[in-house]
Amino acid sequence: MTEAVKTETMSIPDILCDTEQTFGLDVPWPVPAFSLAKAHVPEPDPAFQFVPDVVRAILMGFAHNRRVYVHGAHGSGKSSHIEQVAARLNWPCVRVNLDGHITRADLIGRDMVVLRDGQQVTEFVPGILVWALERPVALVFDEYDAGRPDVMFVIQRLLESQGRLTLLDQNRVLTPHPAFRLFATANTAGQGDASGLYAGTQALNQAQMDRWHVVVELGYMPAAQEQAILQARLPSLDSDRVKSMVALAGLCRQAYGQGDLSTLVSLRTLITWGENIGLLNDPAEAFRLAFLNRCDETERPLVAEFFQRCLDAELIQSSYVSDFY
Repeated sequence: MTEAVKTETMSIPDILCDTEQTFGLDVPWPVPAFSLAKAHVPEPDPAFQFVPDVVRAILMGFAHNRRVYVHGAHGSGKSSHIEQVAARLNWPCVRVNLDGHITRADLIGRDMVVLRDGQQVTEFVPGILVWALERPVALVFDEYDAGRPDVMFVIQRLLESQGRLTLLDQNRVLTPHPAFRLFATANTAGQGDASGLYAGTQALNQAQMDRWHVVVELGYMPAAQEQAILQARLPSLDSDRVKSMVALAGLCRQAYGQGDLSTLVSLRTLITWGENIGLLNDPAEAFRLAFLNRCDETERPLVAEFFQRCLDAELIQSSYVSDFY
């Protein structure tokens, strides 16, 4: 083990975070943090808007080594919340997309041929889970409800606070680093997806879900918060236009809830739309490229009606709209 790796693995939080000043949140327990930002600490986003209940749940994970599962609609800021909390704690954070191609070997490791002093030798190369487990790292599994069953059972033992990992091939039992933390994000609460929006997700083993200490839902932010984010991210947009964009998103979400639309306007979509406006200087064309073109053709007239109502402009040519009536 090199001196740099040894220093990294021995590192522990050395200060306490003032959560009221940092997050505008008063919590009844101390929250540890690192005084210096090192490798893998996310870049802080000064425009980020925190949701207090979600931040409190995430801080429980960092302060008390609780396993935290965050679920909610796409583009609501689940992974970003964990990353931005970690950024303000100077806590290294690594995200892994738990798609169907991630295998047990990717998490645990495998024997590989490597070069040592000019010679080819076979040695065990640890996977991302083993690597993170031995370091002061917050490991975030994104798309948790899309993981393969055999991979999920590898993770299950670690869901206990002091869960140790047994490497059968190495005859080793790994004890997690004192500053190792585990989080997950998903579009569903582990019960599967009945909406049809999230193809590829699956119902999770309920014995495993029972091991997550904290489960929190993150919905879309209130209009005022979304406006603040857009205004901070895209200062070139005037406030009236931002307000109209957020109002349009609200109407689309309401229509989705009533079963009239099958596609949601997320905060990510709003940001993309605003960026497109800056490139094209045409709100209608920017919106078509950001959202409308992925809507079902039969639903586009309704979206165009919302656009007209909120931005007082035509989104679809009348001749095009008439084809659907």
